[in-house]
Amino acid sequence: MFWDYKYYLFVMLPGLLLGLWAQWRLHSAFGKYSQIPVESGLTGAQAARRILDNAGLTDVSVEEVEGKLTDHYDPTKRALFLSSENYSGNSIAAVGVAAHETGHALQHQAAYALLNLRMALVPVTQFSSSAFGIILFLGWLMHEMKFALPIVIVLFSIITLFQLITLPVEYDASARAKAQLFRLGLVREDERASVAKVLNAAALTYVAALVSSLLTLLYYISASRRN
Repeated sequence: MFWDYKYYLFVMLPGLLLGLWAQWRLHSAFGKYSQIPVESGLTGAQAARRILDNAGLTDVSVEEVEGKLTDHYDPTKRALFLSSENYSGNSIAAVGVAAHETGHALQHQAAYALLNLRMALVPVTQFSSSAFGIILFLGWLMHEMKFALPIVIVLFSIITLFQLITLPVEYDASARAKAQLFRLGLVREDERASVAKVLNAAALTYVAALVSSLLTLLYYISASRRN
């Protein structure tokens, strides 16, 4: 099974190509719009702070974190973490990404059902991600794939479900971000399309992850039937 050419041809290769394309789109859009400052002159941190304060989320902190595109919202800490480039940068990309992360804080405030579901799935998804590879390898090593594959399918179904839920959560966060940016006047009307390009490119990475997971899951199901 580990050397099945169908896995590499129909799962690994399409997933890899789609992932590379999505990453190229993201870095291309971010690279372009990180060089164009917003007319307001606000940094990503300042834009995020204004959106949060306007929503009454004064207790949610905005902090700087190392790395590139490591931006995220941590609901357990009720804190927004922005990469250095986006924290102190005043570009369209920096403000757009920062606003997107505030979108997750707004989801949390509104008890957005899919965000709550994704949060609840984090522990079991982490376990599944660690366990499925071990089960798969042990099944192959002990020549017991007939018994290992159903377990692998269950574990990978959880991973795929997590990816499936993540996609609308991310698109909703971007929609909330864009609405707040324009409602509060943090971004001008003629900057709307540029912000959308950055956020849409970022969303493609989640689309690629979901497609890759689905392809892998379908392969395991097909392999189980053959066994």
